[in-house]
Amino acid sequence: MQYYTDTDMGLDFRQVNLAVESAFADHGRGLVQMPPKVYVTLPYGDFRTMPAYLPSLAIAGVKIVNVHPDNPAKGYPTVMALTVILDIETGRPTAVINATRLTDMRTGAAGAVAGKYLSARKEIVLGVIGTGRQAQAQVSAISRELSIRQIKIWGRKPEHIRRFADRFMDFPCRESSIEDTCDCDVLVTTTPSRTPIIRSEWIHEGTHINAIGADAPGKEELDPALLRRAQVFVDDPVQAIHSGEVNVPISQGMYRAADIAGTLGEVVIGTKKRAGPDTITIFDSTGLAIQDLAIAKIAMQHGKIIDLPFP
Repeated sequence: MQYYTDTDMGLDFRQVNLAVESAFADHGRGLVQMPPKVYVTLPYGDFRTMPAYLPSLAIAGVKIVNVHPDNPAKGYPTVMALTVILDIETGRPTAVINATRLTDMRTGAAGAVAGKYLSARKEIVLGVIGTGRQAQAQVSAISRELSIRQIKIWGRKPEHIRRFADRFMDFPCRESSIEDTCDCDVLVTTTPSRTPIIRSEWIHEGTHINAIGADAPGKEELDPALLRRAQVFVDDPVQAIHSGEVNVPISQGMYRAADIAGTLGEVVIGTKKRAGPDTITIFDSTGLAIQDLAIAKIAMQHGKIIDLPFP
């Protein structure tokens, strides 16, 4: 068995975007095995287990990933992850992968795929709510699929906004109010909020939104009235209803599961699409295990390897 470290080294977002797009297509065609992720609640956060089998890549495995919002104050990332790859013929563990950075990249790639297929425009003003690693990954990945004319940034800490802007000096970036940031073509929300912070009246017709932050029961970033105005596409219906952006509005009777427009996989394969250029579209991203397998396949061609005898 091999342990892969520094697995993000040498990975290009274009390659990752293509791999994740292909995984979504397989999901849309029903060609994957992927039970919903399992949550274990801890005193200061949670961890999730995410198993899957992706036949098109002949790869199977499971990711273990935590979310601890107070970690940055302790010097740790909010999200850390480990992926175990299994031999599909024998079930023997063949690789253990440091998937912390890969989790950021594959989630960024999912947002890029959503933007590619659901944005009404190819040249965009990008609004970014939040300044952490997920926000950065979204910008890096989306820039490979859409031409970014300007980035508007909103965050709670000015020093974090400055660091974010410095990271993306190739694009005109400016700090904005949260309302003004929502005046854009593509909006990315990446906060851990448990109460809506994006009001429906701030979003104009034709906007596409990548709702990234709501990834556990009780989390929500968007005004439920906005969901009712929009076409909502999810990565996986079961996971979204349980822990995505739609989870709270559905549980409170403010939105119906039947109103979900479809999955991103269905959009990729062409069986679903945005209704028109003035439609507001939302991609409700919870994170799929098949995304982790798709990026793991690439990562195992890179990074440093340590041999671990097994069994």
